[in-house]
Amino acid sequence: MQTVVLYHKYLILIKTKKMKKMKKIMLSAVTLIALSTSITSCKKDYICACSKTYTSGSGSTTNDYSKYTYTDTRTNAESRCNANNNSGSDFFGNYSINCQIK
Repeated sequence: MQTVVLYHKYLILIKTKKMKKMKKIMLSAVTLIALSTSITSCKKDYICACSKTYTSGSGSTTNDYSKYTYTDTRTNAESRCNANNNSGSDFFGNYSINCQIK
């Protein structure tokens, strides 16, 4: 193929124009794919509901504690929600905060 290109300058010109056109087409295709992927990502609103459970010698009491909304992928929303899990003690006794995606 190189010998044909060397002898025919016209073929080099055509090949260069075709390569430029192909580069534009490929760049457009890659841009379109990247744009469609970013628009149709799996980011949604996920609600993280937390409850606070007090434990004492007489039993346990569970109350709704808080709700958070995360706009993210399910995996990231679950990680962020689980980061709210906690335990400790206060004036009312020992407690644990458990959070889950609803």
